[in-house]
Amino acid sequence: MEVEVNEKELKSVGAELLPEGRRGLRILGWEIETLKRPILNSLDVQQWEQKLQTSHLPEMVFGNSCLVLKHINSGTKVHFNAFDALTGWKKEALPPVEVPAAAKWKFRSKPFQQVILDYDYTFTTPYCGSETVEINTQRGRETSEEGSCSLHWEDCEEQIDVVALASKEPILFYDEIILYEDELADNGVSLLTVKVRVMPSSWFLLLRFWLRVDGVLMRLRDTRMHCIFGNGTNPIILRESCWREATFQALSAKGYPSDSAAYSDPSIISQRLPIIMRKTHKLQVSSA
Repeated sequence: MEVEVNEKELKSVGAELLPEGRRGLRILGWEIETLKRPILNSLDVQQWEQKLQTSHLPEMVFGNSCLVLKHINSGTKVHFNAFDALTGWKKEALPPVEVPAAAKWKFRSKPFQQVILDYDYTFTTPYCGSETVEINTQRGRETSEEGSCSLHWEDCEEQIDVVALASKEPILFYDEIILYEDELADNGVSLLTVKVRVMPSSWFLLLRFWLRVDGVLMRLRDTRMHCIFGNGTNPIILRESCWREATFQALSAKGYPSDSAAYSDPSIISQRLPIIMRKTHKLQVSSA
């Protein structure tokens, strides 16, 4: 999706592009930025394996790519990156999916040495975003100190207004970032992406983990966040997480195709997958 908006249009809705060399914009108290970088090199991979205490990573890890949404007055920052997502994968430690091709996959990492599949090779993650707060201090000039925090997300019954999101409101900024991807030795796909779009009234994002193990299993874990700008002082972020999952056998029993080629686009087939978990939270962003 290509979005072309000139500076005059941005200014009319209280927005401006980030300085040259950065991709994103500032709008009504928010700074939204995306960063796209190449996959990790072999040295980076070794460092990540040490930090994560694993000898397994996805084939393609875009470790320096990220999406950052920062509320300027409060310093509240919601961001998305591959390292934290893989930390979640390591912590959840799901049992490996049993597949007919398992014998073949035992040799995927070390061709001359049999490797037992004793880890979740699908890299399924419960990750729904990262949080930090930047604190500005005055030491001759303003600097920022960033530390880990736990923002107070409350359970809620409110839902993201998808009808409003489907309106013809102009899109001021759009981007999609791949965080990691693995083709499961040509037996499917494991993909984590985050998409963001900014309109004059709000921002919206979709973090999606999509797994298809050909002939065996499909898994979809979506996290959506929506923030209406309002007066910009104490905005509310709604966050919906929805996990769906089904085996090819179960789908076939319902009359759906059993051919993997029919399931290349998760957006099209998501409604066929039964929900196994759904929860909604909201965050009241308080200005400092």
